[in-house]
Amino acid sequence: MAEEKESLFSKNNLKLLTGPLSSSNPITVQVLGICSALAVTAKVESAIVMALAVTIVVGVANMAISLLRNTIPNRIRIIVQLLVVATLVIMVDQILKAFSYGVSKQLSVYVGLIITNCIVMGRMEAFGLANKPWPSLLDGLGNGLGYGMILVIIAVVRELFGAGTITLPGIGELQIIPQGLYECGYENNGFFLMPPMALIIVAIIIWIQRSRNKDLIKK
Repeated sequence: MAEEKESLFSKNNLKLLTGPLSSSNPITVQVLGICSALAVTAKVESAIVMALAVTIVVGVANMAISLLRNTIPNRIRIIVQLLVVATLVIMVDQILKAFSYGVSKQLSVYVGLIITNCIVMGRMEAFGLANKPWPSLLDGLGNGLGYGMILVIIAVVRELFGAGTITLPGIGELQIIPQGLYECGYENNGFFLMPPMALIIVAIIIWIQRSRNKDLIKK
């Protein structure tokens, strides 16, 4: 039993990584990060890039705060957390501008707003300050992946029914709905590209998830 607890990929550690994908998802269960779900999910490409950016930031920031947790005075912990996150976000933003300028322009100010993303700040405050670096890294990565998974699902539905396409990083725009369907009278639904549709899709995902897992109704 002791060996399992010390293992890097013990049952408890794996739960930190996989839990946010379902039973403790930051968007559908904790209802965090809704703003970015509205803002960056009109295209799958933007959603994927934002998901990767947040996953990297929350994972590394969580681990960094864990490493510093015994040296940070309680009265300035929020300032230190903001400094760590701001540094990581600036690095991510500069990398995006250097290697994917078009996506960087699409995301605009939303990359910078990762600094105030309640998922990032919440995991550092709730987990990073109280746990060791490796579990903190896994917790951050798990929450980032759980967040990103929902973003990508929303983006696929919105772009597919709103524009008939799926836009992927490094590949570009793929026409999914065949041209013959348009010739038969099919039209894209522009409402899917409007922000309110993101909320509707999130609500549907929450309803499906909670209908399949009665334990979540209490949360």
